[in-house]
Amino acid sequence: MRPLRRITVLAALALALLAPAGAALAHEERPVTFPDGSGSVPVLRTEDPDLLVCKTDRADFERRVAGFPADLRERNLRLFADCQENGVRHLQEAVDRVDEPGMTIAILPGLYREEPSQAPPTGECARLPARWSDWGYQILSYEQQVLCPHNQNLVAILGKENLQIEGTGAGPLDVIVDAEYRKLNAIRADRTNGIYFRNLTAQRTTFNSLYVLETDGFVIDRVLTRWNDEYGFLTFASDHGLYTDCESYGNGDGGLYPGSASNINDGRGHDVPRYAIEIRRCKSHDNALGYSGTAGDSVWAHDNEFYDNMVGATMDSLWPDHPGLPQNHALFENNKIYDNNRDYYRFTRDGTCSRPPAERGYEQGVVCPQVGVPPGTGVIVAGGNHNVFRNNHLWNNRGAAFQLFGVPAFIRGEGDLAKQADTSNHNRFEANVLGVAPTGERRPNGRDVWWDGQGTGNCWQPGVALTTPAALPRCGARAPELSGGSDRLLAEPVKIAKLFLCSDFNAAQARLPAGCDWFGASGLGRVETQLALGGSLVLGLFAVLFWVRAHRAARRRRGTPGGNGVPPGVGEAGERRLRLISAGSVVGLTGLALDVVAAAMDDPYLTGVALLLVAGWSICLGAALRPGAFAWFTIVLGLLTVADAYDRMVGLIPLIPLGPGWIRGLLTGVWVLWAVVHLAPRRTRTEEKTPGDREAVA
Repeated sequence: MRPLRRITVLAALALALLAPAGAALAHEERPVTFPDGSGSVPVLRTEDPDLLVCKTDRADFERRVAGFPADLRERNLRLFADCQENGVRHLQEAVDRVDEPGMTIAILPGLYREEPSQAPPTGECARLPARWSDWGYQILSYEQQVLCPHNQNLVAILGKENLQIEGTGAGPLDVIVDAEYRKLNAIRADRTNGIYFRNLTAQRTTFNSLYVLETDGFVIDRVLTRWNDEYGFLTFASDHGLYTDCESYGNGDGGLYPGSASNINDGRGHDVPRYAIEIRRCKSHDNALGYSGTAGDSVWAHDNEFYDNMVGATMDSLWPDHPGLPQNHALFENNKIYDNNRDYYRFTRDGTCSRPPAERGYEQGVVCPQVGVPPGTGVIVAGGNHNVFRNNHLWNNRGAAFQLFGVPAFIRGEGDLAKQADTSNHNRFEANVLGVAPTGERRPNGRDVWWDGQGTGNCWQPGVALTTPAALPRCGARAPELSGGSDRLLAEPVKIAKLFLCSDFNAAQARLPAGCDWFGASGLGRVETQLALGGSLVLGLFAVLFWVRAHRAARRRRGTPGGNGVPPGVGEAGERRLRLISAGSVVGLTGLALDVVAAAMDDPYLTGVALLLVAGWSICLGAALRPGAFAWFTIVLGLLTVADAYDRMVGLIPLIPLGPGWIRGLLTGVWVLWAVVHLAPRRTRTEEKTPGDREAVA
């Protein structure tokens, strides 16, 4: 490893060690194994069902089916009569009767509270030897789930193969499985290869409505999930999966969560032979996140709508112990991602989310966010690689259409030094329609791109509007692996500080980090503004001190009667230095003030202009000082400030692992210490020097 890259990676590791403890909290699951990939996506069976589930109130049932189309109503009435004689009253009863692969369960219209499954655990099930998660539930093994299926699950489907569960109503809301906030999961399908869910609703849990785990082959078809503490749909460590025509809303984390999808494309470039999970024609809205994918590997999401969430979609490498990290190879295309401007943190602030789940008012629109995210964002990629976003429509996301930032490997529990900067690489953003609705109405995003600057090979389409940094690498016509991007091992320092601060959100403790605009900070309250203000005050003080010193020297010279031995050349040079320092100080102080304004407004162009003005002061000051090491160091610092402005406004300087902002920041610290020494009174025999000599010291 080259020395500079090694130093940079060490810096990344040091930053990772500073990560807040709250970052360790996430969905926790038992150790899992990816399927071997030999399965396939199951196909809907249309023959008569093997098992029927219904209630016994005929009058209620007839009211439920009265508005159905005639043929569907007649089918349901026929199935109801059959179910009264041969069926069961709870979905779990039917699941327990499945005794061979390939069976179908039909659930007739009704509300299924699964009363026999609601009771809290007793006996051996109340004393299972298993670790408790930070979220307050036990991490049970598969064997413990089999032994005590209803400790956490209203309906537990364990080890069944090629099972189909289908509601017979006209739509998903005709069949409702309701956990009433009594269970962690409404329906859990664990090691259930070939499972097919269709045309039903699952709701009101303390974690997930529908959970599919360690399964090779599943379909979620016309299923609605809603009103959960965490996820609507959670599929984990699974392959050959399909979400189609689904809907999810009212969830404290992601409506759709294809986490730790089978990592079948790890190590590949953009030449992907197949995807593990496909998500199509789904709607996810009024959640903290429309889509969430920690280790959401090899997911193809297309023709979906993500709207009215805090964030439309995220994929990340943030949470430890998720197989398949770092996240890689998601393809998002032809999706509509819009109006993601909800701010549900108000329910954290006012104490609503501190109440028991059943008392929070989820059914009336309350959402209790479980994650810290920037509201108003279309898509966030937090430490993902080889993701492609193309032909998507993103509009009216008031923060940013896209955010991309790196995640040090230590955050996910990787201590290998060589891996610390292994995320945020080769992500491509191509041919997306930004700021324009499909109707043609112009509805701009707050900005098109927010990028921390880290990563290799990331590139964006031409024509993106307001971005930070102001200039982005463009996707070219060359091979994807060679096209676009820079080679930065660390993000911009101020952005790292912001991400570090904002990541300290904690839902359980209702902790909303001050200084982070994700949680309402603005103007001088933002950490970026505070950092800019602190730096400007320090440098502004030195600008004034050098100006005062120069004017004192000028007054001494001008107060000497008849020049009193001051050579004319020295006096003229002193006046030139005074003018240079005075002009530079005005320019520098203007730039420093402008830098604070730019930080408050989050305007990269204004920041670039401010840096150029500060660079002008530094160069003028260096030129006015007595020739020597400090003077040349000051000029070099000014030139680095010019490079930083170029890097932000014109284009990323290639082939450097650290941006000029890092180098400038580190050298500015050295300059401040040196300036203190330079300005300190010296105990010299000044009485032996001529006035011209004393002036030259300035």
